[in-house]
Amino acid sequence: MSFVKAKYKTGIYIGKIIQVEEEQNRALFQVFAVENHPKQGDLHNPKQVDVPYFHQRKALSYLEKTWVPYTTVKPYEYDDVPDYKESLERAWRSSYKALLEDDSEWAKKSVPLLEELKMEYHLNDVHDKS
Repeated sequence: MSFVKAKYKTGIYIGKIIQVEEEQNRALFQVFAVENHPKQGDLHNPKQVDVPYFHQRKALSYLEKTWVPYTTVKPYEYDDVPDYKESLERAWRSSYKALLEDDSEWAKKSVPLLEELKMEYHLNDVHDKS
């Protein structure tokens, strides 16, 4: 079974398809790496801060299984799948850096949530790497 990329909510992950339910347009996906960290906030009101609840969005865990829309599944075109922890750090760092460069209220509200996740993910010294 080859590796694929799939989108789950606002994150993009590398993993394997375990099962497909074509009639429901979904696939059971197992996570092996993180390509893009999920965006913070309300899924239904992206980049808005005036929402009833501004969610902290965590990345899916290593080997976690979840149903993804089958239409989001794309081939993974590289030989090696990155190490989960390294891919999580890279995705987190990229997301964090983009937020620091964004002057919007959404970005300002998202930064503390990502900083909390840094501790939860045990990504010590991530600030020191650009």
